[in-house]
Amino acid sequence: MAGGEEVSNKQVILKDYVSGFPKETDLELRTETIALKVPQGSNAILVKNLYLSCDPYMRLRMHKIEDESSVFTSYTPASDKSI
Repeated sequence: MAGGEEVSNKQVILKDYVSGFPKETDLELRTETIALKVPQGSNAILVKNLYLSCDPYMRLRMHKIEDESSVFTSYTPASDKSI
């Protein structure tokens, strides 16, 4: 895979921290084009995800966690809309 085939890549982006249950408006679906390539000489492989599963642990991390002693950390919302 020298030059790398270009494919469509879908991303689910967290817009801001969530309070309560996440809603569709809390997330943004983006589609971008990426090149499928691995570093030359590496033993890397490419993996394709077919499904995205969101479990309760992920919901916990969508909240702003300010307690530094917590074992959980918050996801960082995407603040730049051009990502």
